[in-house]
Formats: sequence, C-alpha cells, structure tokens
Amino acid sequence: MLDIAVAYRRYQFIGDEFLTWLWFVIEQDAPLLRRLDNELASLEIGNRMVFENRYRKDSGETVTIKGDEANMDEGLLALKKGAMVAEVNLVYRAGDHEWRFNLKGESLNFSSLKVPETGKIETSDDIEGAVIEKVYLCEKITNLINALFAHFIKLRVSNEWSAQTVPSIRKWIGSASDV
Repeated sequence: MLDIAVAYRRYQFIGDEFLTWLWFVIEQDAPLLRRLDNELASLEIGNRMVFENRYRKDSGETVTIKGDEANMDEGLLALKKGAMVAEVNLVYRAGDHEWRFNLKGESLNFSSLKVPETGKIETSDDIEGAVIEKVYLCEKITNLINALFAHFIKLRVSNEWSAQTVPSIRKWIGSASDV
C-alpha cells in the first residue's frame, strides 16, 4: 500500500491535467458537457486562469491570466511551453441560474463559490427551506465536477486517451498564435 504522501506526489499532476482537458472540452466539445449534465445551458471559463509548469528542471513557472476581457491565447501559449491549467474560474449556467467558482487542480478544491439567489427569508420557518435550497445549489456544482472528473478518469485510463484525445488537445494547443 502506498504511503499517502508518496501517492499524492506521484499523482498530483492528474488535477492539472483534468483542468487542462476541461478547458479543451469547453472550447472544442460542448455537446459532451450537455451529455454529462442535461440541465446545463453553458459552462464557460470565467475571468481567471492560472497555469503552472512545475515539471521544468530549471524552475517552475506560473502564468496568471485575469480580467473579464482576458485573451486566452496567452494561456494556449503557456500550454505550448509545457504548462498545465492549475486553477480556473468557471461560470456554470442552468436555466435562469448562474454559479461562479474557482477550482484548483492540485486538490480539486472549490473556492469563491457564488450560487444563485435563494428565496427571501421572511419568517423563522423559512430558514430551514433556505438552508436546504443553498445546500442543493452547492451540491449541483459538486455533482457537475464529479461527473466531469469521473468521465475524465475513464477516458484517461482508456486507449482513446493516447490515440485520439491527446492528439486533439495538441492540435488545439498548436492552433494558438504566438503572442
């Protein structure tokens, strides 16, 4: 049995690889997202992405792209240089509702989760319903990421990963113009 620290170091790349794949899927294969979540209206990259190249021997490199009108070509250039997505801000829409949150690749932790507004609490009896609604809204994002990650892991261990997915991702990364 692997020591937890050894296993963590051995497989810590998988979260960054997942976020890199997720960006690729958002840009190139939106129908896959809808197959995994039938309520999904859209899943988009938000206003922040962090890229890390931890695997360079000379030094690690971090590139952060922020802003509502940020040019993601710089992110593709970072991928060209061997970096992977380490953190991403995502915007999920379903129906008339919108969720915004950050997702870290290293641990798949959520941060800055902003869920849609819930109904007003007018009486003390409304509190329980409001709490249940908030939990449901948070669980919706957890279920989405779990479904995406489960699909990614199944794909990652299949022959399709190296035969089709990796070449498609490389082609997408190669389509970036040098900034």
